[in-house]
Amino acid sequence: MGPAILRGIRVLELGDYVSAAFGARLLCDYGAEVIKIEAPGGGDTARRHGPFPDSGPDPEASGLFMFLNRGKLGATIDLTQAAGRDVVRNLIEVCDIVIHNYLPQELEALGFEYEAVRAINPSVVLTSVTVFGQEGPYSRHKAYALNGSCAGGAAHRIGDPDRHPLAMPYSRADLWGGLNAAPAVLLALLARRRDGPGQHVDIAAADAMNDFGNGGDMIAYAADGYETRRHGMHTPISYPYSVLPCKDGHVSMILGNEHHWQRLLDIMGRPEWTKDPRFQNRTEIGALYAKEVDEHLKGFLAGFTKDEFWSMCRENGLPWHAAQTVEDVLAWDLLEGRGYWREAEDGGGRRWRLPGPLFGTGAPGGEADAPGTRAPRLGEHNGYVLGGLLGLGADRVADLRRAEVLS
Repeated sequence: MGPAILRGIRVLELGDYVSAAFGARLLCDYGAEVIKIEAPGGGDTARRHGPFPDSGPDPEASGLFMFLNRGKLGATIDLTQAAGRDVVRNLIEVCDIVIHNYLPQELEALGFEYEAVRAINPSVVLTSVTVFGQEGPYSRHKAYALNGSCAGGAAHRIGDPDRHPLAMPYSRADLWGGLNAAPAVLLALLARRRDGPGQHVDIAAADAMNDFGNGGDMIAYAADGYETRRHGMHTPISYPYSVLPCKDGHVSMILGNEHHWQRLLDIMGRPEWTKDPRFQNRTEIGALYAKEVDEHLKGFLAGFTKDEFWSMCRENGLPWHAAQTVEDVLAWDLLEGRGYWREAEDGGGRRWRLPGPLFGTGAPGGEADAPGTRAPRLGEHNGYVLGGLLGLGADRVADLRRAEVLS
């Protein structure tokens, strides 16, 4: 899985579904020990989402759950019971990081708000990943990933100018929240090493989506009131900025340098339309004539498959690529060549190909993060967490099971 650069760091994951789970998985990818707490019975919501490989829904064979949770240790503890919350408090004592996606009022009801967590373990880093954050006027308002991408202004940028905004792909805001949480946690750990105590990392997915989708636009609006609008597959700044059809799909074309545009025209044989006075300035084309020039390019592109187009781009130094489907990406030689894919088993022993760590460290002689290439079965590591880590005796564990605190 890559060098275990976070070996010795222990993470307690609370909450449900995507955002906190993805942030914790990123830490797990680099060697942190992540203990995922699920509710007894049904477990995490992701277990009930597909894809399921064979005969329909199976909580031990969810592709989404595997993607979010491979490599983690799994324990089942009922946090609605006081005895279950006591067990979690014991776990907080031995963890470096607690990551969750509860609303503030939910966290308070459990007794795990930052002041309470800090009283248990002053060095712990509490990491919150919600749509509107733990502070601010909407922090106590329930929201989902779609709300986060829309509220953060990202969806406003996507789509045709004369139609409605388009939703960002599945769970994008939740994933982006988790992606921002992981490096923030690492910075908090560095601060702890320097200063001693832990701290509260508060991630709002709507903040992250705003920064991701609107950073430059906000500056433009603040400076002169210019509001960026949807432009579909074009931009008024320069041409081409297009996704156009080819023989077996679509290709993406964007140019920052004039010499690339001139090279394309040379490859095309400088057809007659290129001599039109309206088409001599790429900024004017982008602002006024983009759709017209698109029609001229479509005839040229119709002679290429996606693979042929990509070969032409490489041979001529053009910075374009095909618009790949999921099937294309799965077979892409770039990801294969970079060692992106990892083989893993689900809870039923079936093999999956899953994305690996997002980056390689290049650490010389780095030790492979060997433990746990699959996601945990529901409650699989209760014995290790309760007995090995917390030292609870068999009688105490039996009492908790009888009280249905554990499953």
